[in-house]
Amino acid sequence: MPQQAPIGLIGLAVMGENLALNIESKGFPIAVYNRTVEKVDALLAGRAKGRRFIGARTMADFAAALERPRRVILLVKAGPPVDDMIEQVLPHLEAGDIVIDGGNSFFQDTRRRHDALKVRGLHFIGSGVSGGEEGALRGPSLMPGGPRDAYERIRPIWEKIAAQVDDGPCCAYIGPDGAGHFVKMVHNGIEYGDMQLIAESYDVLRRALGLEPPRLAEIFNDWNRGLLSSYLIEITAKIFERKDDMADGWLVDHILDAAGQKGTGKWMSQVALDLGVAIPTVNAAVEARLMSSDKEARVRAHRVLSGPKAGKVSAADARGLVDAVRDALYASKICSYAQGLVMMQAASREYRWGLDLGEIARIWKGGCIIRAQFLDRIKAAYRKRPDLPNLLLDPDFRAWVATAQAPWRRVVRVAQELGIPVPAMSASLAYYDSVRALSLPQNLTQAQRDFFGAHTYLRIDRPGQGPFHTEWVASIAEEKAAAARAATARPAGKPDARRGAKAAPRKRK
Repeated sequence: MPQQAPIGLIGLAVMGENLALNIESKGFPIAVYNRTVEKVDALLAGRAKGRRFIGARTMADFAAALERPRRVILLVKAGPPVDDMIEQVLPHLEAGDIVIDGGNSFFQDTRRRHDALKVRGLHFIGSGVSGGEEGALRGPSLMPGGPRDAYERIRPIWEKIAAQVDDGPCCAYIGPDGAGHFVKMVHNGIEYGDMQLIAESYDVLRRALGLEPPRLAEIFNDWNRGLLSSYLIEITAKIFERKDDMADGWLVDHILDAAGQKGTGKWMSQVALDLGVAIPTVNAAVEARLMSSDKEARVRAHRVLSGPKAGKVSAADARGLVDAVRDALYASKICSYAQGLVMMQAASREYRWGLDLGEIARIWKGGCIIRAQFLDRIKAAYRKRPDLPNLLLDPDFRAWVATAQAPWRRVVRVAQELGIPVPAMSASLAYYDSVRALSLPQNLTQAQRDFFGAHTYLRIDRPGQGPFHTEWVASIAEEKAAAARAATARPAGKPDARRGAKAAPRKRK
């Protein structure tokens, strides 16, 4: 058993335990501590038996078991528990030590903790860890942010424990202070969008075509061999293959349609508003989970609210609909990622992080929940043009979405005609149409704002001039008064061209 370890971990819930086992399996002895010591004892007597683990029963023992500079991973619940654990470990640390938060912390909390520990001579790294329990054990996607020199001290471990793909480990330095946790937040928001788009695609196929789970499994397995190849498509096919061992039929049909959430998708929606970035697909996905959560209210509404008569599509609409749904799903997915990438660009400018979007796409290729084949294409797009303002403007993605427009619009139309809600798919299509629109109706919105709040406006025929303001009520009153004066001043019988008055009577002969 080693006397000291190069790294330690606090928090032995499933994620923490699996990550600790991953680290040790890659050749790094590890010290572990948990608030309830029984978990330490259980790990050492169980999965870690005979391996290079140092179990600490007190925080002082834990700190003494670490080589200097100490590297301490925290894997505890996000929020106040992170602050509480930092306070407990701080008395046992010294200048130069590194604290790594591997949980799903809000990036602004990470920025605050980074600044607070910096004053005390300590380094704080907020590292996104994606891949769930299995990823933590076998290789996650890692998104570390914080001081660059501190990251270099954990880099050999981080790159070794990360998922490995054809072009390297799924780990890269993201940027200063809260950059790593910000990128993890965006990853989770995109994950919300992906899951909702897949759910909507399933709903259309099930309700419009009446397809049963075995046929849906075949379709999703087929999709997983093409452009849509991804972890989420793969597991969706497996879900449809699973029979229910507690009742007749298929398990998916017996699962309550009420989805939970832990908050990271909501954070992305809130932060996007702060940054002034439109992410309608992710917003729709968050709202869809909220709508699903109150099943009783939906049951009551179902009894009294009318809609299209339930039924399958016509034979004409059914023809080729499976392929149309595939294309609509892929096009919507592109829009969802485009929104997340634009949001990361905005945050990079706001916080001076210098995010490398091509590298971020690369490290999402393995280990994480949104790993997918088309991330290679996103990586290539940003390698060719790092300042690409929107993924939809990349020539390859632009061309593909153009070919998908007809089936995409068809699927949304069919869903609406049958009363099948497709909020994320509709939001993606509206996003695409808004991005490509030469003009939007917000000229009227701005006129309204100027009318009731004197918020001013710019003019399309006076570039570089303005802003302008109109006294709308006064102008209308003045126009009416001028019209009245003009009518009074007109000679009798004189036609009024503006009002279409009758012509003057002809003189009698």
